[in-house]
Amino acid sequence: MLHRPLTLIYNHRVLLKRMCWRDISSRYRESVLGSLWAILNPLLMLSIYTFVFGFVLKSRWPGQGDNKVLFSLTLFAGLIIHGVFAETASRSTSVISENANYVKKVVFPLEILPLTVLGSAAFHAGLSLCLLVVANALIGTGLHWTVVLVPVIAVPILLATSGMAWILASLGVYLRDASQIVTFVVALLMYLSPVFYPLASFPERYRPLLYLNPLTLPIEQLRDLVIRGEVPSLVGVAAVYGVAILVTGMGLWFFERSRVGFADVV
Repeated sequence: MLHRPLTLIYNHRVLLKRMCWRDISSRYRESVLGSLWAILNPLLMLSIYTFVFGFVLKSRWPGQGDNKVLFSLTLFAGLIIHGVFAETASRSTSVISENANYVKKVVFPLEILPLTVLGSAAFHAGLSLCLLVVANALIGTGLHWTVVLVPVIAVPILLATSGMAWILASLGVYLRDASQIVTFVVALLMYLSPVFYPLASFPERYRPLLYLNPLTLPIEQLRDLVIRGEVPSLVGVAAVYGVAILVTGMGLWFFERSRVGFADVV
């Protein structure tokens, strides 16, 4: 189930790379600071979260004592995972209609279009992750060796998100309200994920429901590796990989079955 998506990405890696870079550069083409915004945006976000949650609301995470900055770093880690999902989901619903000129080109691999959106989101998440690691090393819990394991949890996140992107891209062609529905779901998942609060603060009897949220385990695993310096549970990692492989295969299958009618709709 997994070899087909990976083969697709490998066979079109050059085209995918060029389209991702074009998508990224187009965001900052007209701005004064240009691509510097790719670094300034997460830096400004981290500064705002530190001020609001650390100094104004005086929020704390269990086990972190009175460290005002550490809460914002923990929060920022959750927002990085949610950000990849949110940006990809929000843009995938319209990616086919926005590139309608490619639809009628028989030789063009339409499967690449949702991956371009994911590639752009992953690029910005990568910059935010670098900022998180540096900030945690300087003003947080330090630089942990477990940071080198981040790619282990990044792979299933990207795989699962690609599957979701293929499904939403297909639905966006036939269901014009898809973007409105996805906007609501993305916001809902942020508050149903342990982004702004620890798992322990959720009522114990309902806590298992949080694990039905596909963002919960990746968020906790990123915090384990970068902030806590702990190796995530192997069972949890295996579960994430299992779900990722399933979603990726289903997403590509759904896209390939539904793409036959794209030209008639767009």
